[in-house]
Amino acid sequence: MDPLGARSQFVDIQTLPTWDQSLDHLDSCKSNGLHCVEDTVPSPFPYREDINRKIILFNGDVALLNCTAIVNTSNETLTDKNPASDSIHLHAGPELKEELLKLKGCRTGEAKITEGFNLAARFLVHTVGPKYKARYRTAAESSLYNCYRNVMQLVREHAMSSVGFCVINSPKRGYPLDDATHIALRTVRRFLEKFGETIEMVVFAVTDFEEPSYRKLLPLYFPRSVQEEHRNLLLLPPDIGNSEGEPVVPERQIRISEKPGLQEEYSDEDDLKSDLSFVGSHAFSRMEDDIDKQRKLVLQGQMSDAALQKQHQRNYNRWLGRARGEDLSDIAALKALYQTGVDTRGRTVMVIVGRNIPVTLIDMEKALLYFIHVMDHIVVKEYVMVYFHTLTGEHNHIDTDFIKKLYDIVDAKYKKNLKAFYFVHPTFRSKVSTWFFTTFNVSGLKDKVQHIDSLGELFAYISPEQIDIPPFVLEYEARVNNSYHSYPFSDL
Repeated sequence: MDPLGARSQFVDIQTLPTWDQSLDHLDSCKSNGLHCVEDTVPSPFPYREDINRKIILFNGDVALLNCTAIVNTSNETLTDKNPASDSIHLHAGPELKEELLKLKGCRTGEAKITEGFNLAARFLVHTVGPKYKARYRTAAESSLYNCYRNVMQLVREHAMSSVGFCVINSPKRGYPLDDATHIALRTVRRFLEKFGETIEMVVFAVTDFEEPSYRKLLPLYFPRSVQEEHRNLLLLPPDIGNSEGEPVVPERQIRISEKPGLQEEYSDEDDLKSDLSFVGSHAFSRMEDDIDKQRKLVLQGQMSDAALQKQHQRNYNRWLGRARGEDLSDIAALKALYQTGVDTRGRTVMVIVGRNIPVTLIDMEKALLYFIHVMDHIVVKEYVMVYFHTLTGEHNHIDTDFIKKLYDIVDAKYKKNLKAFYFVHPTFRSKVSTWFFTTFNVSGLKDKVQHIDSLGELFAYISPEQIDIPPFVLEYEARVNNSYHSYPFSDL
């Protein structure tokens, strides 16, 4: 949900025309000398009215959109000066700059999330587009694809209903506008085809210079009728990417995953110093002892605290690497874990919905990987967690061994920066279980757990407009505590 009391200059996306509403009249199939392609020729981007209703082309400032999240395009140090980023910083306020310092940069093609501060958008997704050089075109295409794909993945993982894109390829990075627009549109189209069920709106915010390119190419990937689909089939470029929209080069079908610790090969010479900073950061260069030998020493109790900590960090990094590499979309679709606003002390709020976790039906190891994937960038600063135990059944109860395993795997920042765990609508049984578990298994968590019997108690710590509450929780609250109010809620 978007924050209440947004300033008047902010733009309500519900008032903007969607792409399917922008078609006034299709020219005849023979206009401009083009002929319809026979119906027997399938289009890779068929007419989809349901997808078109999610698309908005907006000529204006992305910083003014009241989407759940908007996109900020920046450089690797997140300090880039460009019109979109400058406006976002202006409207978000000085807190954004301080928050970006904590992220410690962002690699090309990656996406990182922060809160929106004074923006109408609750979240900001920061990404870094590639520097374009003709001889490294393939690398640039892949990096720009990753920008859009990673943004959309974050939107889905955090159960955001809408996202506003600026044009990620800023002019100073030299990416040809039409080429970049093809990648942007087809990547978003492919993502909505596969994972768009929870995403209501995608807004492309463009300038006067960028709008003609988007208006020209949008019909290729989002045709507004069967006739437009057929007419534009001949206008599609030879390379339309794979099923995800990712650029495909035949001679590079055998691919190597991203190089650990290295920046893009097409970085300018002035970036050489930052490239060299990664040299010697891997385990081999530090000549670490054999891992099996270290594990044996752990069992014998002969390793120092520093060595134990290093071993634990290495283990966590392996889990994190797996979390980033596996397809966890089935776990994300459960909407059991998501980021919402901030508490009264400005700390990030993460929500867990117990009823949405079918423990007996899902792969719990994948659930653990998903937790790590979502939480890793959250826990670098102080945060709180809200667990809705509301209406959970036997098939929703997470085994204490699983929680203990999770607690043992995550690194120190998870435990240090967790400031409160609000257990909402507990039962007597769950209170007893929690007491035993935090007393004898994870004692460091005991003082942080607070049992909350009503939403009114929760709102003493987190204001209603800062937390998305599932409708069934509100219904339960109204029935049991007779305290139904106009609380904001998510569509979970």
